[in-house]
Formats: sequence, structure tokens, C-alpha cells
Amino acid sequence: MAKDACSILQQSLDWCEGTPEPAGIRRVAYYTAFSNLVKYPKVPVDDKARPVSSILKGAFVMRGDAVFHKIVFLPEKSTFTSDAQGEYPSQSQLDKLTLLHPGVGPEAVNAMASINNTKNVFLFQDKKGRWRMVGTPDYDDMKNSVAQDLGQGSAGSTSTTISVEAPNIISAPYFSGTIMTDEGEVDLTSELIPAEAGEDAND
Repeated sequence: MAKDACSILQQSLDWCEGTPEPAGIRRVAYYTAFSNLVKYPKVPVDDKARPVSSILKGAFVMRGDAVFHKIVFLPEKSTFTSDAQGEYPSQSQLDKLTLLHPGVGPEAVNAMASINNTKNVFLFQDKKGRWRMVGTPDYDDMKNSVAQDLGQGSAGSTSTTISVEAPNIISAPYFSGTIMTDEGEVDLTSELIPAEAGEDAND
């Protein structure tokens, strides 16, 4: 029986009791400014602009010598959440990514100045090794903010906290492919993401 034409992504959600679902995110993320991107992966949609997959199609093509930059953070103090925003029939997802980096030196301050005033795309990894994207040039109304804390006394702790709020039609869609960073090319492919995820969606 053919699927209802208005229910492209509807599917059963099963789960076997006893199957572990590791919580949290892994300790490395990557980011770059929207202005660095010539082309970027997109959520695939049909001819009615309805998403047909949560897996991004396409690759990151950088402008000139632009690259992604790495953020190492404390995963036990960092989070990702996603909530619906807007009203029916115009709801979308509001992705919220919070990364707590322990450093407060010049490099952190430089990154703060850039992230505060630049729209960026962020790539982070779940505990199963799948990479997900927060922020897309397809939506302008995203917000980045950075806070710094030098701690209090010998029992305190330092931190630079990056907070991102970014809308998307799909909650933090999955990315599988390679990116160019300031440390060279990095492979972000995952065996849990189908190989066809790399097909171009920007032509």
C-alpha cells in the first residue's frame, strides 16, 4: 500500500527494552562562519518543500582558504536540546547547543569576539558517533552568545561557554562526509549514516 502523500516521514518508532541509548555528546565540535561557505549540505525536500530525510545531502565547499575550527569542550557540562517553535502549520525546530570550554585565555577571547557577532554552522557528535549540524544559512534568525567565567577562589573553575540557538526544518540533521579544518581534512563519516548522504543537493 502506498504511503499517504501527506505523510512522507511518518514511521513507526520501536525500541527493545534493555537496548542502551548513551546520553550526551562527545567532546569535540567544529564551527565556521556562514560567509565561509560557497555550498553546504541541505535537508532534502520534495517538490512541495517537505523534508524527506533527516540526513543532509551535499558537501561543504569553502570559500578560498576558509576552514572549520575545532572546539574541545567538557561533555559532562555541555548539552544539545531541540524544541518545536511557532504555530501550526508553520512550526519548525529550535536547536539549542551549549558547549563549555574550560579555557579562558586569548584564544578563547578571540573566538568569543567572532562567535558573538558572526552566524556560524556547528557540527557536533552524539555518543553513537553520528555527526549533526546546528545552524544553516537557510534560516537567518539564529543567535550565538558566549559567556566567560574566571571562577571564584581556589575551589572555583574557569569556563568559556558557547550557546547557540538555531532554527531548522529538521532537528539537528545528520551529516556524513569530510570537512577542511585548520588541522587538515577531517573525516566525519559514520557507518550509521547511509552512503548516499554525500550526494549533492545544491545543484
